[in-house]
Amino acid sequence: MSSLTPVIVQAENLTKHYGKQCVVNNISFQIIKGEFCGILGPNGAGKTTTLKMLVGNTPASAGMLSVLGFPIPQQARAMRSRIGVVPQSDNLDLDFTVKENLHVYGRYFGLKRAEVERRIAELLAFVALEEKTDSCIKQLSGGMKRRLSIARALINRPELLILDEPTTGLDPQIRQNIWQLLRQLQKDGLTIILTTHYMDEAERLCGRIILMDRGRILADSTPEELVRERIEPHVLEVFGTGVSAWKNANPLTGPIRCEQVGETCFYYGADLSELVQTLDGWPGLRYGYRPANLEDVFLKLTGRELRDA
Repeated sequence: MSSLTPVIVQAENLTKHYGKQCVVNNISFQIIKGEFCGILGPNGAGKTTTLKMLVGNTPASAGMLSVLGFPIPQQARAMRSRIGVVPQSDNLDLDFTVKENLHVYGRYFGLKRAEVERRIAELLAFVALEEKTDSCIKQLSGGMKRRLSIARALINRPELLILDEPTTGLDPQIRQNIWQLLRQLQKDGLTIILTTHYMDEAERLCGRIILMDRGRILADSTPEELVRERIEPHVLEVFGTGVSAWKNANPLTGPIRCEQVGETCFYYGADLSELVQTLDGWPGLRYGYRPANLEDVFLKLTGRELRDA
């Protein structure tokens, strides 16, 4: 990355307290123009609060933050005119049609009527909603609403797009469709920040991952580097009613790590082929042997315990 590439987000020692609770703890990071950056973490990690500070919805307790060169929150209003935000929950106006939702939003940004009309036509084509132009929001499926929310966030030709869990609750076909839209936006040079609980989504879309937990940054790298450097290369998942008996009959040898969650055992190592061979003939067992992925890294660094939202 060239040193002349513009910095879109600059955060230094960013901290946020709610009363005595520190929810974002002295984090620093930089996002460069054209990056597709995922901010990941379990519930309570601080990622949502970080996004709220980025868009100027809540002030930092300490530290420095600038977005598109604007100091935040001092110039948050000017900054928001140049970004697009897709919230986790659809907040489309149910009283308006598809076109009217886009029109009102475009006028909110001060776009002239002719420009708004051009943008509406372009964006409805981009998200494949041309045939729904005059439909009421209640007539749209969940996937259509998400695509319309993305189109609305693009109405002002933003320099930064922030998406908060944009595919939560959508079926696999719709998720794939939205992924294609986001890939095209990045190819066009748009800087994108994504939060998601779907590790496959982050691994496929993001060129960079910032992994947070308990208000701190645990890792900041590409998905490929995180998998290569933070986790063993292979994973064996063994599950079923016969797991305990099989596990007791096959004690571990060599540099193999095991984690058990309920009746599922996860084995991590460089070569697990000998362990796989012991599974043949055991009743009540199923297993999968695969390369490690981003979800394995996520669970290793943040743990497997349940978190309250």
